[in-house]
Amino acid sequence: MELSSKKKLHALSLAEKIQVLELLDESKMSQSEVARRFQVSQPQISRICKNKEKLLADWCSGTANRERKRKRESKYSGIDEALLCWYHIARAKAWDVTGPMLLHKAKELADIMGQEFVPSIGWLVRWKRRNNVGFGARHVLAPPFPPEPPPPGPMSRAQPPLSLKDFSPEDVFGCAEVPLLYRAVPGGAGACGRVRVLLCANSRGTEKRRVLVSGPRTAPRCFFGVSSEALPASYHPDLGIPWSEWLAQFDRDMGQQGRQVTLLLAARVLEALASLPGLCHVRLLPLATAAAGSTPGLPSSVVRAFKTHYRHRLLGKLAAVQSRRAGASLAEAGAGITVLDALHLAAAAWAKVPPQLIVSSFIREGLAPCKLPLSPDEASEMPPVPSGLSLQEFARFVDLEGEEPTSGACKEETGAEDEEGGGEEGFQPLPTKADALRALGTLRRWLECNSTSPELFEKFYACEEEVERLCCL
Repeated sequence: MELSSKKKLHALSLAEKIQVLELLDESKMSQSEVARRFQVSQPQISRICKNKEKLLADWCSGTANRERKRKRESKYSGIDEALLCWYHIARAKAWDVTGPMLLHKAKELADIMGQEFVPSIGWLVRWKRRNNVGFGARHVLAPPFPPEPPPPGPMSRAQPPLSLKDFSPEDVFGCAEVPLLYRAVPGGAGACGRVRVLLCANSRGTEKRRVLVSGPRTAPRCFFGVSSEALPASYHPDLGIPWSEWLAQFDRDMGQQGRQVTLLLAARVLEALASLPGLCHVRLLPLATAAAGSTPGLPSSVVRAFKTHYRHRLLGKLAAVQSRRAGASLAEAGAGITVLDALHLAAAAWAKVPPQLIVSSFIREGLAPCKLPLSPDEASEMPPVPSGLSLQEFARFVDLEGEEPTSGACKEETGAEDEEGGGEEGFQPLPTKADALRALGTLRRWLECNSTSPELFEKFYACEEEVERLCCL
């Protein structure tokens, strides 16, 4: 008696799957008829239809092996994509890329991403097969994100102009360089001190980059003993923003996340840069500068919201200093504000800018890739006007950097003498663990006698637990 043979599975290649989709779209054939033509089952045709968008994306990418019948996703997809990006750059530079070179680069990328991964010859063979590298006819591809041409030169006809519509709102970032008189007081009396603050956020308001503060001094005394990794913002000892270093770090961060983003940047910034770093994951979209000193890369209302929160928090800090030092004027209290204080105030102010305001500001100024619902009420998201100032006086205080200097108003320091707030507060010995624990006890006792909200103690307990943990290290 002859045994019935098991039906052999017939898998279709990527090219055949695209033919199936074309037949279903252009003809009146049913899935069953198409299945008979390609000698496969009807459920297999149904799965092809279900994965239509993914198949078309693979086909249009030009990197997929079109004769491959099964696509098994790699466990290390981030390393796969990063290595493929590096491979495109190497090919564009006409490098002779070898197998050992790819293995070494894959291990290097894995270390950067913090993944425990040792590439093998088998993994490299599968990676090349997945991405159509070195098998059969090679598709000549330009890198996914070729380096930007110099802004003043004419745009190449081979590369279409970059459009915001090419990116999702989460992947459109804007940045602004904000001049800040970090210890100015209303009325402009006394010394102000100038720093520059770099702000960056995406048009959804879901991502804010770490604040960068640049100041005039190489090593302010207030930074003595401070761990830069523990600070909520970065400090650069120069009044100019280090654009090349910042852009390179931004590109590395996006590469580790496997993302391709665009960054809105003032055209004058690109013109001032002597050379741009090689960017693989960030496309720069220069925007024309309407006026000298303006920064259109980030909506002006977002910048103003940041400065409003900064000034409001600064006045609260100065009022606390005045309550401790009886008879001290506002200008005298402001003189004790250090660059380190300004760094913390800037980080706190940036955290206070709400995502809803960022979204609506990007849309209102035409910097968002698509239309999104506007925030219904932005006024409620701003801090209240501090006591002792009218709305007009506080608005003028917020926009202090945009005013023309007048005689007797807001003098900036040009020398290095005593910039950090005088002899008593400019330099302090490093606190010990015992000092930190005593300070916790003092703060708790003060809250017990003066606090009006039990919820405040929940925040104190979290701080107390973290400080005690650090003291045990």
